[in-house]
Amino acid sequence: MIRRGPVHIRMRARDTTEAFRASSPLEALYDLVFVVAVGSLVAVLAPSIEHGTVAPRIIPFLLVFFAIWWAWINFTWFASAYDTDDVVYRLLAVLQMAGVLVLAAGVPNAFAHDDFAVVTLGYVIMRLGQIALWVRAAIEHPEGRPVALRYGGGVLVVQILWCARLLLPDVGWLFLPTFLVLVVLEFATPLWAERGRGLAWHPHHIAERYALFVLILLGETVLAAVNGLHAALAAHGVTAPLVTIAIAGFVLLVALWWAYFLQPAGEGLARRRQRSFVWGYGHYLLFAALAAVGAALDAAVQVGARPAPGEQLVVGLSLAVPAGAALLLIWALHAPLLDRPGFPAAVAIPAAVLVLGGGALAPVLGIAGSVVAIALVAAASVATAIAAGTRAAPAPVD
Repeated sequence: MIRRGPVHIRMRARDTTEAFRASSPLEALYDLVFVVAVGSLVAVLAPSIEHGTVAPRIIPFLLVFFAIWWAWINFTWFASAYDTDDVVYRLLAVLQMAGVLVLAAGVPNAFAHDDFAVVTLGYVIMRLGQIALWVRAAIEHPEGRPVALRYGGGVLVVQILWCARLLLPDVGWLFLPTFLVLVVLEFATPLWAERGRGLAWHPHHIAERYALFVLILLGETVLAAVNGLHAALAAHGVTAPLVTIAIAGFVLLVALWWAYFLQPAGEGLARRRQRSFVWGYGHYLLFAALAAVGAALDAAVQVGARPAPGEQLVVGLSLAVPAGAALLLIWALHAPLLDRPGFPAAVAIPAAVLVLGGGALAPVLGIAGSVVAIALVAAASVATAIAAGTRAAPAPVD
């Protein structure tokens, strides 16, 4: 039974040492809505990979994924510091969820026609809900008022600029530079707002929230691969390449999951809070890579059913690049936090190189062989990291 929250609880900074701090049911629902947006994005990227037209779609993918990720990350850090879970808080979170759904509805237009109007509208709706939360924090928590006002004011100014950007003339060369300038301003707002006294975020709660988003992305990857498998089976029936790709793709996903969860990120964030920006911002690349793996596996089962050398190379590299990047980023993001990363550089770097090689050999190995090679390298890297960690662990004391 869902408990009925109070109408209003005075907003105060949460205790950063609170024991057993975990995600709330509201945060779980929030994440579930983001599944829709990520799913829409993966669904439009996969056909581009399948038909060899992925190159011009990479930038739109990264831009739309930024909008999804940045809205999620801002609510996550705010909730870690100020979650009250009362009626007002829930309604403002629901407003942000509505913005996610609007954004998801605009994804096909953004890819097909470079029309980001609906995506921008959904993004701004999400951010307006966030601004309202910052205003509430400023009113009800005097000690954190300067930080909350800087956050709220900075976000508001950037949202005005996003809306103004829609009024610019439809000139192709203006699109990317103006987008990137506003992305820089979005990134700069927390850096400016957090100077001096920062947010009272909980390190283990933040680590769990990021880990749950990794699970969301891996779940979307499974869904994309299954959808592709359904279509391929309907068109070609059960074939050895399809079965091979399905099994190898699952092994790859398990390996990526295992590699990420070898890292005790909560402990690292607790000890080195000053490095949280690098860790938090850097996850954009990791999250985008995991989403791209899902689109590539969807395309792989389609191409695996009708072999063509040119398509195989595109699909092989479209899977290998994000998979290799994910392995590398799992190490690179946690290395600044941990004295001994669970997935060390000595494992991650060779694994990323070998994964790229497996993708490049797709015309020789076939798409099924390429996916198997990538999955085996990823699985072997995890096994090596576990073995290295076991050898490095201190012996138990009787």
